[in-house]
Amino acid sequence: MQNLGVEVLSMSIDSVFVHKMWDDDELKKMVVGGVPFPMLSDGGGKVGKVYGVFDEQAGVEARGRFIIDPDGILQGFEVLTPPVGRNVNETIRQLQAFQLVRETNGAEATPAGWKPGKKTLKPGIDLVGKVWKEWKTDMAFD
Repeated sequence: MQNLGVEVLSMSIDSVFVHKMWDDDELKKMVVGGVPFPMLSDGGGKVGKVYGVFDEQAGVEARGRFIIDPDGILQGFEVLTPPVGRNVNETIRQLQAFQLVRETNGAEATPAGWKPGKKTLKPGIDLVGKVWKEWKTDMAFD
């Protein structure tokens, strides 16, 4: 994701040794070269507690994805239970949307399902009650 100008980190309560085993025995069989980003250990769930994903009673963390902007502000997050997989393409789409909104200082907004090159919305009083018109003409879900 370097072409997006972002840094990706992975973190779990597992030790770095468990991460290495998982990468060697599983991920490298699915992804050439294994995990393409750092995998950090959150022993004891200290970071997980801050983000609300560590279940102290069970001693496990839910799977979460957190998008933090360059100013350190949490812009978006998703927390899933382990049986539900994540969608990397949706994460990339959201990153691109957050970047566009940031670049335009909020002068453009990205509706649900927006992708680069698609129409954006111009927030303001003129848009109130008319989003459906904009949506209907160019923004239907793919």
